[in-house]
This record gives sequence, C-alpha cells and structure tokens, in this order.
Amino acid sequence: MTTSPSHDVPGRLFLAVGRLSRSLRQAGTPGPGHGAISALATLAHYGQLRLGDLAAKEGVAAATMSRIVAALVESGYVRRESDPIDRRAWLATATEEGQRLVSGVRSTRVQELGRRIDRLSVEQKEALVAALPALEALLAEDEAAET
Repeated sequence: MTTSPSHDVPGRLFLAVGRLSRSLRQAGTPGPGHGAISALATLAHYGQLRLGDLAAKEGVAAATMSRIVAALVESGYVRRESDPIDRRAWLATATEEGQRLVSGVRSTRVQELGRRIDRLSVEQKEALVAALPALEALLAEDEAAET
C-alpha cells in the first residue's frame, strides 16, 4: 500500500525544506561551502568553542571539523588557539571578517527568500505565516537542548 502525497507530510516537508535550503545556498555569493558557512555561523552564534564541541553541534566527525576550521583559519574567518585548560584541545572563534561573512550570507539568502515569498499568492503567503509557529515548534526541542 502506498501513501498518497497529501498524507506524507513528513516526507513532503523534509524534501521541501531541503530543496529550498539548497536552492537558497546556491543563490548566495561564492565563497566557503555550506559546511564551512554552517560551522562559521555556529561560532558566530555561540562564540568560542572547542573543536570537538563545534563538531558535535554540526554533527560531523572531529577530523572533518578540523579540516573545515583549518580552511576557515587560512581564509581569515576563524582564529584558532590552544585551550588553556586542556593544551591538547583547540578553541575556535569567528573573526570580525568571519562575522561579516555570516551576516552577508544570511542577508543575501534572506533577501532571496523574501523575493520568492513576494511571488506567492496572497493565500499562499497567509498559509506560510500560519505555518510559522508550527515550524518554529519543530525547532524548539533542539534549541532547548542547546541552552
């Protein structure tokens, strides 16, 4: 038995959010890839983090995060320093230039999303506004776990 598209809300929502996110990323300015921008945005939000903590927040292996941060350091977007508490660990911090990059990328993508929303019908815009509290509630559990 197959599920009709109108009943597969989780599947449809997952695909729509993923495709919209990818489309907005591609509409952005050239520069670091999505993984690097995501890590940089996390650093901009949380401030200084150990590489292991950053990897955990981003859901990637520590070795992967180490490569991402090394590229961001080389580009001048992140500063890395030894952890004074545990000299084996590294702390990463977004530089002012890194903060500006995150802000610019966000602004570009938000503007593009705004243009797309403007092209919707009045009814579609109203439905989107009505759905926002439910979409935000889907994130509430993750955000509560981060604090």
